[in-house]
Amino acid sequence: MVHELTREQARRVAVRAQLLTADRPADLAQMVDQLTLLQLDPTAAIAPSADLVAWSRLGSSYRPEQLKQALEQDRTLFEFNAVVRPIRDVGLYLAGAADWPAYDKQRDWLRDNDRFRRDILERLGSSGPLTSRDIPDTSVVPWPSRGWTNNRNVTQMLEFLMLKGEVAIAGRVGRERVWDLPERVYPSAVEVPSADEATRRQNERRLGALGIARRKTTAVPVEPWDVGEAGEPAVVEGVKGEWRVDPAALGNDFEGRTALLSPFDRLIHDRGRAIDLFDFEYMLEMYKPAPARRWGYYALPILHEDRLVGKVDAVADRKASKLRVNAIHEDVPFSRTMTAAVRAELDDLASWLGLSEVATA
Repeated sequence: MVHELTREQARRVAVRAQLLTADRPADLAQMVDQLTLLQLDPTAAIAPSADLVAWSRLGSSYRPEQLKQALEQDRTLFEFNAVVRPIRDVGLYLAGAADWPAYDKQRDWLRDNDRFRRDILERLGSSGPLTSRDIPDTSVVPWPSRGWTNNRNVTQMLEFLMLKGEVAIAGRVGRERVWDLPERVYPSAVEVPSADEATRRQNERRLGALGIARRKTTAVPVEPWDVGEAGEPAVVEGVKGEWRVDPAALGNDFEGRTALLSPFDRLIHDRGRAIDLFDFEYMLEMYKPAPARRWGYYALPILHEDRLVGKVDAVADRKASKLRVNAIHEDVPFSRTMTAAVRAELDDLASWLGLSEVATA
């Protein structure tokens, strides 16, 4: 059976799956379990992306220290490869770890530095948890790179050992990761499926978080946008090609709301899907020179009910205790209701950030 969806129905499936309806999730653990991930990014023009994603779902009851507690004390979440995930999924990301890496450059470097690898594991075993600066560099062959990782041997080895399942991130001190042996971080009885089974379950989990996605699309690092054969086939009126839809996300009940989203939010992260379903064009412009920006350094997409309707160019001026709104870009003409809802979200964002007012240019 192929599900036939209007674009409105497809959008509502996506919004509902991303917990952006009026029915908010109960807590952080429930939220991350549904979304399957929080992407970590240090940019804090307004707030770090993981915190913005949580605020947009949970509202001002969310505090950033809740994320730290979930990662470091409750252990309901874990950090892996710059992403926070539910601890119940840890086995899916350790699957196939023993066979990593697939590329000669990494494999050869690990082989040449096996003594270095064992030094790190022994030091963590006797003295962990430790930051990278607490671990001596005993490498024989430096890591070669044209980028910032060149000769950053300790950090590179720790990241490789994380991907191999031999070390884990136990927490953070500021932005600096704290490393330890996995048996001190992960649950004692972790089910690690085969690599093929892990991929199948990851695709199912991802489709549950997205609601609707392509079977195959552009390859991207860290977290794919596509979902393979998960779910059931669907077509969307006025959009070419076949989709995969989570049948559990289908339904007519929908009560939307207005939300300001992180630039890294999964609702808009797949730019092709955002155009196909929402007619929404977006690009993160922080790496562009200021004169070339259309929407702003760290523009927040605006969701209104089941439509993406614009962007807010804003920055948190903590010294002046103001949320400075440089511009509100309307992709469609705002009604009075939409304008009022966006203003209310900006007021709530400022309050959540501990800023005294919203200052509009």
